[in-house]
Amino acid sequence: MTLHDPSAGLDAPFALARYRDGERIRLGVVAGGRIRSLGADELGAADLNAFLAAPDWDRIGALVAADSSAPDQEWMPLAEVALTAPVEPRQVLQTGANYRQHVIELVAAGLTQKTDRTPEEAREFAARMMDERKANGEPYFFIGLPACVVGDDVPLTLPGYSEVHDWELELAVVIGREAFRVSREEALNHVAGYTIVNDVTTRDLVFRQDMKEIGTDWYRAKNAPGFLPTGPFLVPSPFADGSDLHVRLELNGDIMQDASTQDLLFDIPALISGASQTMPLLPGDLLLTGSPAGNGQHWKRFLRDGDVMTGTIQGLGTQRVRCIAESEVEA
Repeated sequence: MTLHDPSAGLDAPFALARYRDGERIRLGVVAGGRIRSLGADELGAADLNAFLAAPDWDRIGALVAADSSAPDQEWMPLAEVALTAPVEPRQVLQTGANYRQHVIELVAAGLTQKTDRTPEEAREFAARMMDERKANGEPYFFIGLPACVVGDDVPLTLPGYSEVHDWELELAVVIGREAFRVSREEALNHVAGYTIVNDVTTRDLVFRQDMKEIGTDWYRAKNAPGFLPTGPFLVPSPFADGSDLHVRLELNGDIMQDASTQDLLFDIPALISGASQTMPLLPGDLLLTGSPAGNGQHWKRFLRDGDVMTGTIQGLGTQRVRCIAESEVEA
């Protein structure tokens, strides 16, 4: 049973979702606070990823319109189903250091500790660095495990090997048509839609301590079970403009992250183009766009047993993730 309203903030006339039906997970279309299942006949494709390879949103819209004019027994109240992750990606690509203001704050904090610059001078220096990177640099990518993608119906288990698990609410692009070595001008033609992802990170595992020359260890820091809460909806690209969306995360009701995707250093076309130069992006894959400022590392406050994270991205709905300690799960 859904304990919150995932459709709060969902502005699209319809969206896709996946929900639990006993032991099965079904694909559905959401509209007007209701959901109904979508089979292969309604999709015109064998499964979700096959549909996303050539998404026919007009087909789904016509189905919703027909059902609205002649309601039947196939629709269920959204509040009566348990939603899970709306996508089944084969690849998850993540973007680092991609919000200008966030990176300026991090760089400036380091500079003020290590140089004679005032905080204002440090911020100005960091801002120039970021503007130079945006003009002449490239996006920074790393990969996550698709197995970590879960819905907010699954509590986030906080591994007992650390006490510094952090949140990173992010806009995620859902790839449609396969993208391989595409230009920035072509990139948006390969977007099927958008969803919400909380890219959970264990901060004390990000950098290797046994051999610092190796650098970052994203595998251990970001790939524990359930570390990519996703959804609740896949909002079709015609209904969302990823270049200007409000991103907001609350922890137990307190606002922690509050930003706009306008602050991205590298926009969505640049990210898709850059990521596709190495490996084809496949239908249904997730491309995370980076985290805005306001992580636990900034607040010096990390996730604890009983915490509730509520993440909303303008037009995409709301996810609510409950945290539990690993010791509680074992008990």
